[in-house]
Amino acid sequence: MSNSSSITQFLLLPFTDTRKLQLLHLWLFLGIYLAALLGNGLIITTIAWDQHLHTPMYFFLLNLALLDLGCISTIVPKSLASSLWETRAISFLGCAAQIFMFLFFLTSEYTLLTVMSYDRYIAICKPLHYGTLLGSRACVHMAAAAWATGFLNALLHTANTFSLPLCKGNALGQFFCEIPQILKLSCSHSYLRELGLLMVSLLVAFGCFVFIVVSYVQIFRAVLRIPSEQGRHKAFSTCLPHLAMVSLFISTAMFAYLKPPSFSSPSLDLVVSVLYSVVPPAVNPLIYSMRNQELKDALWKLMTGLFCEITNCPSPSA
Repeated sequence: MSNSSSITQFLLLPFTDTRKLQLLHLWLFLGIYLAALLGNGLIITTIAWDQHLHTPMYFFLLNLALLDLGCISTIVPKSLASSLWETRAISFLGCAAQIFMFLFFLTSEYTLLTVMSYDRYIAICKPLHYGTLLGSRACVHMAAAAWATGFLNALLHTANTFSLPLCKGNALGQFFCEIPQILKLSCSHSYLRELGLLMVSLLVAFGCFVFIVVSYVQIFRAVLRIPSEQGRHKAFSTCLPHLAMVSLFISTAMFAYLKPPSFSSPSLDLVVSVLYSVVPPAVNPLIYSMRNQELKDALWKLMTGLFCEITNCPSPSA
């Protein structure tokens, strides 16, 4: 293939060539995908349904659940189809769309997690200013900024990557389309331009990471000064789930992109990519609901209300 204009499709890396293992991968990914759809769908429905959850923290959580659904839906359905029909091919435009959507949701989620750390910082460290600094308009603007940042970052990287001449075949060493895998196919020094963009993105990501760390240092200092044990427990119950989500997201993504080349192998790259792209969207709803009693209570009221509507059971007040 002389250049990218002659490439009409890419070949994705299969998890295995054994049919039984392909079916195992199919059922495993289907289970993870359904868990992500159910968990994030319940969070979105509960927050939208319960008026008591119409607060900045749950507004951001609703946006996070939407981004999780988008992120996992960009990758998993294609992987399921590949295992079901034993095909590796993805069209050129399909690959570009997958990279754009995945980067869009991934960047937006990371930016939103940074905004959520600011929300927790204001709630714990400056509670008297919470209503002023995080009014409904400010929350909408911050969420919109997170989504817009993801869109701009994805657009720049996707347009730049697919403008490069590709002459080293069309086989990708990943089960979904990913920018580093496309760059390996480039035969021009123009790929340095994309590496420059990646470095800028990494610097911005590092700035967000520092902001999150500093915010949580201040949060924990404030929480430890709370005299009552009940107050500390309530503060931790709203902060620890978010911190767990941030830790899972950052640690898996950093290991995927910053691991030493000596650690790289096709099987390890597959496992690591699953950890940062597929697992977090499925696990995040579980992490956030485990210690959040307010969300669990609202979810229980929603489920019992739906059950009573279906079975015509008497209302609790009857």
